[in-house]
Amino acid sequence: MPTPPTALHPQLNAVHERLWEEADTFAAEHVAPRVPRMEASPRRVERKMAHLMAARGWFAITAPATYGGLGADHVAKTVVIHRIAMVSGAAASILQASQIPVGALVHWGSHEQKSLWLPQAADGTVLPSIAVTEPDMGGHIGGIETVAEPDGDDWVITGSKTHIGNSHLASMHVVIARTATSEIRTSRALTAFIVEHDRKGLAVRPHRPGLGLHGFSCGRLDLDRVRIPATNVLGNVGQGLAIAQSSSILYGRPNLAAVSLGLHEATVHTTSHYLKHRPRYTGALSDLAAVRDRIGNMEARLRAARTLTYQAAHLLDHGLPCDTDLINAKYLGHQWAVRSGRDAMELHGAQALDTDYPLQRLWRDIQHTYPPAGTGEFQRIHLAKAALQEARIDWSEQLAAETARAHQDTTAA
Repeated sequence: MPTPPTALHPQLNAVHERLWEEADTFAAEHVAPRVPRMEASPRRVERKMAHLMAARGWFAITAPATYGGLGADHVAKTVVIHRIAMVSGAAASILQASQIPVGALVHWGSHEQKSLWLPQAADGTVLPSIAVTEPDMGGHIGGIETVAEPDGDDWVITGSKTHIGNSHLASMHVVIARTATSEIRTSRALTAFIVEHDRKGLAVRPHRPGLGLHGFSCGRLDLDRVRIPATNVLGNVGQGLAIAQSSSILYGRPNLAAVSLGLHEATVHTTSHYLKHRPRYTGALSDLAAVRDRIGNMEARLRAARTLTYQAAHLLDHGLPCDTDLINAKYLGHQWAVRSGRDAMELHGAQALDTDYPLQRLWRDIQHTYPPAGTGEFQRIHLAKAALQEARIDWSEQLAAETARAHQDTTAA
């Protein structure tokens, strides 16, 4: 099994190195044998993989041990996603998608909600999803049309959500809905709700395969006057935008950067192996200067992406403001993986188009890390704000303050 590169030693400790080895072993023993079946049956949702990863506590890897989680940090989460994505982008996507609503529960849930849901997420009894995107509005949170109306001690929710990661595996959904009129600012007009999968009026559309990530479900929820109790409000009424944004920045973006990194690394390794063993004249393709120039560029991008991804998670773990770094890791991680993927496809020639060869799967899978948690255009808008030094909420800074307060409360108790 490959060991962590020396460039990551400043970010990794003994726990991270053990997780690295554990994830590599798991991927080799349990993920790799399932990849051919997943590729051959794109209309099937992969369920067994989720159970196997849940048995290791990885869905609640950052949840406190007091609620059944592993109590690990964001670098640990990055390690596991990255190493699983080396073997299967779909398996890594199943893992990372449910970590996002777990993060929302950790940071915004009441003690009662955490006590109920986090242990179930930790042991895989219940996998959660987060439902923000809508069919007509896409990822434009301010345009959310799903409505939640108070009715006595309950709330009644009506609307549709789409592109919901693990939609067909989840037993609970964190749904962002509008609870105020359009005249109210978006920052106070939305609320997050916990909606169990068996609530009357909730329907999950049949699974439809995507371009890549075969086995991963990313579907649509329809809510037709779904009634839930007031105790299912996550956070406070009016905090839905904050919950959606913080979850996306603190979990969605670094998670997707880790998926991109794993796919990128697999692409470089696959291509290097092919070039070294493909005969050309008296040597191999890798002996040609023009080929070395391109594989050198691929390796440079991979190393830069790895540094960005782990450095951003490291900053988050150390309580330093790093929203822009998390955004940048997701943005450039995808961009660089795509560029290396195109180089790989061209260096392979017709071999790249063979459906039994892994490169075409890697190429299709990497396309799926662009839209979620904001497209490249959306990321660049945030990066522009940083360059122009415009005031903005920094969720990583708020997380650090919240964590410090929680530690003080625990110590005082």
